[in-house]
Amino acid sequence: MWQEEDNKLTRTFSFADFSEAFAFMTRVALIAEKADHHPFWTNVYNKVTIELTTHDAGNTVTEKDRQFARAVDRLTGA
Repeated sequence: MWQEEDNKLTRTFSFADFSEAFAFMTRVALIAEKADHHPFWTNVYNKVTIELTTHDAGNTVTEKDRQFARAVDRLTGA
């Protein structure tokens, strides 16, 4: 579930292994490019953490971030 705090939407996703995590990141990258909205994210082995904030809006959470989060959730069936 996405958490909103410190002007960011944040969620950590867990996968079976690194390959699944990396494949997920590739699919998220396509969403980011289409939306022209690029997340801050980290990957350590089977975990991917995504942080969303809108820089153009003063680094706050906007509807653009919420739409991005919903698109990412659709990838995982959440």
